[in-house]
Amino acid sequence: METTLIVVRHGETEWNSQGRIQGHFDSPLTAAGRAQADALARSLAGEPIGAIYASDLGRVRDTAAPTARALGLSVSTDLRLRERQLGVFQGLTFTEAAQAHPERFARFKARDLAENMETGETLVQMRDRIAQSLAAIATAHADMTVLIVTHGGVLDQIYRLATGMPLEAQRTFDVENASINRLRWSQGRLALDLWGDISHHGDRGDAPEF
Repeated sequence: METTLIVVRHGETEWNSQGRIQGHFDSPLTAAGRAQADALARSLAGEPIGAIYASDLGRVRDTAAPTARALGLSVSTDLRLRERQLGVFQGLTFTEAAQAHPERFARFKARDLAENMETGETLVQMRDRIAQSLAAIATAHADMTVLIVTHGGVLDQIYRLATGMPLEAQRTFDVENASINRLRWSQGRLALDLWGDISHHGDRGDAPEF
């Protein structure tokens, strides 16, 4: 049995455009982000998607909504698909976080596996909950195609789960807003078929990951 997973990051948000760290905080989609969500729906309208899952945060739900309407499906919420809990960094710009918490920020940028931003979660804790979510979704929808709408940090983890790239390694791949990423789940293993497809919308955008 094999499950096809189409995994998508939310559209651009106001805080993305400001370089502000979101984490579990939320920020509305920009006009560009809403356009990306609409373009995503048009692109996926012909796909044999049988279920849609999303994190509970507004930026993700608003990105998933046009596709759900186009396909006539409801959206199931899974809190394990949330962005990383980024503790004391949340709500700050990257510059502000570096100035207010220089040592923690340096460890964060270095992908220190023990760093939790004082009140947040480590990369290992995040990876474990995402792996649990993917396994549960794939098992519940064997031999189906499932759309998962989530966050940049979650996409980072999913890429690493599929390719074996170490958590502490610096990223060598893109995580684009409203990008389409295709994977397969079979016998407890995740395989990557396509990464970072943004052919359905015209602008790349360099929105910060979180």
